[in-house]
Amino acid sequence: MSDPVRRYRYGPFSGGPDPLAPPPDLRAALEEIGRDVMEGRSPDAALRELLRRGLPEQHGLDEITQRLWRKRSELQRRHRLDGTLEQVRELLAKALTKERQALARDLDDNARFQEFQLDELPSSPAGAVRELAEYEWRSSEARESYQEIQRLLGQEALDQRFRGMSEALNATTPEDVERVREMLEDLSALLAQRAQGAPDIEDKFAGFMARHGEFFPEQPRTVDELVDLLAARAAAAQRLLNSLSQRQREELAQLSQQAFGDPRLAQSLQQLDNQLRQLRPGQDWTGRGRFRGESPLGMAEGAAALQDLAELDQLAEQLAQSYPGARLEDIDLEALARQLGRESTVDMRRLAELERQLRDRGLLERAPDGDLRLTPKAMRQLGDTALRDVLDQIRTRRGDRASQAAGAAGELSGATRQWRFGDTEPWDVGRTVRNAVLRTAAAQRDRAVRLDAADVEIAETEHRSRAAVALCVDTSWSMVQDGRWLPMKRTALALHHLISTRFRADALQVITFGREAATTGIGELTALEGAWEQGTNLHHALLLAGRHLRRHPDAQPVVLVVTDGEPTAHLEPDGEAVFDYPPRPETLARTLAELDALARLGGNLTVFRLGEDPRLTRFVDLMARRSNGRVVAPDLDGLGAAVVSDYLRNRRPR
Repeated sequence: MSDPVRRYRYGPFSGGPDPLAPPPDLRAALEEIGRDVMEGRSPDAALRELLRRGLPEQHGLDEITQRLWRKRSELQRRHRLDGTLEQVRELLAKALTKERQALARDLDDNARFQEFQLDELPSSPAGAVRELAEYEWRSSEARESYQEIQRLLGQEALDQRFRGMSEALNATTPEDVERVREMLEDLSALLAQRAQGAPDIEDKFAGFMARHGEFFPEQPRTVDELVDLLAARAAAAQRLLNSLSQRQREELAQLSQQAFGDPRLAQSLQQLDNQLRQLRPGQDWTGRGRFRGESPLGMAEGAAALQDLAELDQLAEQLAQSYPGARLEDIDLEALARQLGRESTVDMRRLAELERQLRDRGLLERAPDGDLRLTPKAMRQLGDTALRDVLDQIRTRRGDRASQAAGAAGELSGATRQWRFGDTEPWDVGRTVRNAVLRTAAAQRDRAVRLDAADVEIAETEHRSRAAVALCVDTSWSMVQDGRWLPMKRTALALHHLISTRFRADALQVITFGREAATTGIGELTALEGAWEQGTNLHHALLLAGRHLRRHPDAQPVVLVVTDGEPTAHLEPDGEAVFDYPPRPETLARTLAELDALARLGGNLTVFRLGEDPRLTRFVDLMARRSNGRVVAPDLDGLGAAVVSDYLRNRRPR
């Protein structure tokens, strides 16, 4: 028995995120967040900024919002709202012209009387249409044009409130109009029962939809969905009237009485609007739109345009994410697709996926106080990126490949990794052979084992000499003001990552100094915000550096100072920080005394001077001569490379 024929259908994918789309670039996203955090933003604000800006290959919320505003502006610049009045004028002029031509051919007295009637019609279209309601037309073409006015007014009034009404009515015969009137009466009764809280309202709603569901192609599932649908359109119709001049509103109000030649329709619609206003007072019933274009819109088209404007405004508010507890899941993707097309929903899904993966991959987490923060994993990745940038600068500047495998000529660390071109570490023979056996066992029928470069694993090594490193970084306001804040943080991050991954035996202490100095963790430094604070308390920083070196007497002492200003503050014996500018002689003396104490510990001192201040230059040169240290004056882009290179040089015993 043959297998049954399988049939397949192909169409555009619409099941969520595109499965063939490239995955979110988490590394680039984390770098952007990390940069903003190091510049002083909170992780929450940095994440929001990333979602607004997007990435090079990923549109952000700002780009999508700009598309919304462009569409909104285009709607208002292209159209005006008096299209129905203009159509009525054209049809009325056509009817009167045809009727006068017919009367001119007839010579009876009644024809002259009718000409007089036409001459005495009110000048306003609404008044003329009302006066002609009982007029006996002689021209069939004129009668047809007048009836077209009545059909137009009825269809516009219905299409304002019921999308797809024109499709539901095959024609506008008296029978069709009666069907609409019956639906409106039943709808009014249903809404009255909803307002009174009838217990069986959903059963009544089901019966209503069974009788009149053809008028509601959206197929609402509950009475509240139906109310929401109708209230949004009725409010848009009211905003259209609010947007017209007083004279235009009066014209339309009078013309609506002639819809389908039956004033009861206008009365039923007015009653419906009043009920919807009571049920949904939160809708915008008083707003208006400013349209200044040349393309006229009818009442139905104008109401739809105003509903689009309201939806665009609502989407813009959702995209702004400026309200408490805002999340990307709040954005109405169906409304976004209606207004901007599927491409924008794809962008939104990719942004939501990016935010989700940042959390799911353990890069962002909520602290106990509810604030968002970078995880240790995120800090390691940021450190790795900062270190890679620094090492790239070192290799470019010096052609030195050994820095990336620091400690390669030392003792075995117990760890292995895959061989890369240029490695000089010894092979781990056991792992190399094992890799070759596993690779060739399935492919080879004989028992020969053949080595391949991909099988080779090397044994990592490291120097067993230890270093105690004190990195002192200036956090006074001038560092923020002159754009040195971010390079300083990236430098500290790179050095921390190098020591924690390559020289684990080394002891690093990060010390910040402004008016006072303090020891800090790399995570705290990364999130540290710049503050207006006068004072450069290098004395306190060197004091803390000395304490760190004394805790590690068996380690090579290394002190690295990054600063852009001469010392202007010092600690008194009681612990109070004293600031003065120009610096007091006492401040300079206490700083140099602490420097001498470090020199007695055998510390290797390097000062990284940022800026060209002559007073700073003279002082750091004095420090270098006094401690047998040195001064480096890197540009901001080269600060990280200078600090890491100096650390690698100084950690070797002299």
